Amino acid sequence: MRLFRDQGYAATAMQAIAEEAGVAVQTLYFTFGTKRALLSEIFDIAIAGDEEPVATLDRPHVQALMDDHDPITQLRGQARITRLIYERLAPVLGVIRGAATADPDLAELWEANIKQRATVMERMITALAAKTPLRKGIDQAAAIDIALALQGPELYDFLAGRRGWSPDQYEHWLADALISQLLGRALGE
Repeated sequence: MRLFRDQGYAATAMQAIAEEAGVAVQTLYFTFGTKRALLSEIFDIAIAGDEEPVATLDRPHVQALMDDHDPITQLRGQARITRLIYERLAPVLGVIRGAATADPDLAELWEANIKQRATVMERMITALAAKTPLRKGIDQAAAIDIALALQGPELYDFLAGRRGWSPDQYEHWLADALISQLLGRALGE
């Protein structure tokens, strides 16, 4: 990841990665096949926070949030998970976004991530709507779009990266924004 971040995706050769990792370049090709597959694996590990092959929606802490009867707890938990993922994922996203404009394989990886995030949000919003009515005037489709926009990597990058917000500030703001926008509840400080 450091090589991708420092040199750029296109300029980072598999040979350089192998040398950095202390393995033969053939080992990288045997294990990952392509540089894109290697970056995809780094991406998946950053999202999950570990190397376990368990989908986001199948992870116990995500299931617990969706099963929790309190909608506020679910949305605060979503904000917490989003924050933790983006803290790990920010450098990887920068590499993928930067290279996606010139590399069709990485553009495909970026699009696949957007679809995966939409699937996760659809399940989260379905669980939320089963607990409590959504804010007046929005249906589940609009709620999914709102959650995707608020929990998008671009907003995290803007607030935590460019504007200097701490991860805690971002998490608390995101939780309040989700609660306000999805449930129509104003929260006091």
